[in-house]
Amino acid sequence: MKQDMIVILDLGSTENTVLARRIRDLGVYSEIHPHDITLEQLKGLKNVKGVVINGGENRIVDGRAIEVAPELYGYGCPILAIDHPTAKCERKLEGMPEEAKLKEFVFTVCQAQANWNMKNFIEDQVELIRQQVGDKKVLLALSGGVDSSVVAAMLIKAIGRQLTCVHVNHGLMRKNESESVVQVFQNQLHANLIYVDATERFLGKLEGVGDPEKKRKIIGSEFIRVFEEEARKLEGIDFLGQGTIYPDIIESGTKTAKMVKSHHNVGGLPEDLKFQLVEPLKQLFKDEVRACGLELGLPASMVYRQPFPGPGLGVRCLGAITRDRLEAVRESDAILREEFEKAGLDKKVWQYFTVVPEFKSVGVKNNARCFDYMVIIRAINTVDAMSATIERVDWDVLQKITDRILAEVGNVNRVCFDMSPKPPATIEFE
Repeated sequence: MKQDMIVILDLGSTENTVLARRIRDLGVYSEIHPHDITLEQLKGLKNVKGVVINGGENRIVDGRAIEVAPELYGYGCPILAIDHPTAKCERKLEGMPEEAKLKEFVFTVCQAQANWNMKNFIEDQVELIRQQVGDKKVLLALSGGVDSSVVAAMLIKAIGRQLTCVHVNHGLMRKNESESVVQVFQNQLHANLIYVDATERFLGKLEGVGDPEKKRKIIGSEFIRVFEEEARKLEGIDFLGQGTIYPDIIESGTKTAKMVKSHHNVGGLPEDLKFQLVEPLKQLFKDEVRACGLELGLPASMVYRQPFPGPGLGVRCLGAITRDRLEAVRESDAILREEFEKAGLDKKVWQYFTVVPEFKSVGVKNNARCFDYMVIIRAINTVDAMSATIERVDWDVLQKITDRILAEVGNVNRVCFDMSPKPPATIEFE
């Protein structure tokens, strides 16, 4: 392995991600793992130079204080406990360490080397993928978004023709999205690509379902069923590749943190999953995923494309999905993306999209009363997707977008702009 590693054990801290990124900023790779990791699992990780037991306000779970397995203290590498007074180790801190203290632990005590970079990360992950997969085959859920695209490129580098990519058009894609996926991966990257049009299947399963959490679980479960069917056709598929990243895991809920929403690739997976998962990006944040994609040689247009949730427009068509509102989301989103590109905002704003709620309001069209839907625009900036701020979009740009949506999208008579940061809102609007 090219990289040394510091392992962070989650014992209730709300700052695990902050600590992980601080360590990476020092040039040392870090991973966050659950508090109940076993000694065998810890030994299975490569080049671990030190362990941080990161306690905090959520250390009480189900009425009991959580602890690490006692045998971990005999693992043989330095251990630092933060805000966890019952830890059985020599080094303890009451709160997050200052920069000098953190450097001392990482470099002097643990003797870790500053060898964390994307080139080394990719080489390590390629080796781990080869060790995990061997001569078996992998089926990759390829949405065409940044995360799954980067995983596809990494798997192609690691196992080549042992990879088969499956793009499922669930009918909830952005305008021309599926066509773009086929063009890039099949025609340009020459990947083994299977295209499945499952529009009617998914929309049928989602009929009458308004709860966004239920939508995510239905979509996630149905994705897996489609992949299982394709795997049976191919034979010899033992692994499922996914573009899971760390914010997906956090928002889906951990043993010490409550769920915000289930991501289809985490909380939406069926209990009887028949595949072993291959998730080489699951410890990365979005900005790191983009850097990884560039290092792998993916075009910037793909790496910096707009983030798109696995459940697609299904979570942006609020309430029970109807085809007229789904089309309104798709068309208004296309207008928003086109006008943001014209204004140069596509490279400035991290994520922007439209949503259409299920309720209507009174308006006036053609000198007559109308009762139509509204479109809500959301435009936010973030670094790691853990928090987000609102982009201050120029008024003239918003006016042009509004005029086009009202003129070109049927069944819409209002356009609104969402001013809510994360927290308390989430990045998505559902």
